[in-house]
Amino acid sequence: LDPYIEDVGSDGVGQIYVEHKIFGALKSVIEFKREEDLDSFVITLAEKVGKPITYKNPIVDASLPDGSRLNIVYGNDISLKGSNFSIRKFTEVPFSVLDLIATGTISYEAAAYLWILIENGMSMFFSGETASGKTTTLNAMTTFVPSNYKIVSIEDTPELQLPHPHWTREVARIHERGVEAGEGKGSDITMFDLLKTSLRQRPNYILVGEIRGIEGNIVFQAIQTGHPVMSTFHAASVEKLVQRITGDPISVPKTFIDNLNAIVLQSAVRRPDGSVLRRVTSINEVVGYNPQKRTVSFVRAFAWDPETDSHVFIANRNSYLLENKIAQNLGIPEERRWVLYNEIEKRTKMLEKMSGKGVTNFYDIYRIITKMQNKGILKIAG
Repeated sequence: LDPYIEDVGSDGVGQIYVEHKIFGALKSVIEFKREEDLDSFVITLAEKVGKPITYKNPIVDASLPDGSRLNIVYGNDISLKGSNFSIRKFTEVPFSVLDLIATGTISYEAAAYLWILIENGMSMFFSGETASGKTTTLNAMTTFVPSNYKIVSIEDTPELQLPHPHWTREVARIHERGVEAGEGKGSDITMFDLLKTSLRQRPNYILVGEIRGIEGNIVFQAIQTGHPVMSTFHAASVEKLVQRITGDPISVPKTFIDNLNAIVLQSAVRRPDGSVLRRVTSINEVVGYNPQKRTVSFVRAFAWDPETDSHVFIANRNSYLLENKIAQNLGIPEERRWVLYNEIEKRTKMLEKMSGKGVTNFYDIYRIITKMQNKGILKIAG
């Protein structure tokens, strides 16, 4: 019932641990003293989500009825301390961009910059290690997608929550090993299958929960055919992200990487006092493939300064995406490309004004932005 608890989990027989937004990692007074009780509990959890767990199929990754994300490992043959589970709590109202700004994850200026990128159909990955908050940040940024856009989201476990009326939500269907498809359950439908199908639905934006395998190849084909994509990715740096995308099993040629426009890197940063903070550590613009060096060129637009705990706009008046992609798409002549930097300043003030008036709710922000779009306030004049 505590709204500040993010995760509830067990490492095996022993006490239950929780991850608290204010107090960090805590050990609760609740515990499983017997292996039999823990096994019985995880079996009940698995049955509740309709994915029976056995020694033959000891791993379950699913969503609970309230939307919380569940992971179970059953038995002591692969987990020496016995069965374990983790529940990532579902939040009824998602974190908004102003919630992220309030906690220091991102700055007003960096959010305004991403607002312009998203509004103009740039494709981007939110990348970082596990539990760095990349899915939360991606979800918060969806309020910047124009309200009249058709959006298709594709996930293996449903986590994204969007306010848009024209949102098609698709979830992969993978049966546990050993379960026969002919038992009324139908065949497996992978994220790869859903991505291929989504291209026929004429979406204005495709959101992919997380790219892990060959579906990444289809993502780049989607971008090439004019479908902007936002997704999360598991990599701690731009270089490692490129290595994973161009290696097996994704296998995207390096010459295709420039179809991706921006990479937002996020990390769970440990401070000297032991506290853990989630920070967007950099926003990077992908320039293209350098055939001489055989490397992917990118420039840093924003960087997080750990000493001041602030975000620095490195690409101010010198942004590759703003000047060479968005300005050209909007028909803004070269001598007037400064208007885009003015637009960032204007939208920074808009976000600050919303925050100052106490408007921080995810859905309220979406409604305000929608009104501004309908009134033409957000139209960028070249």
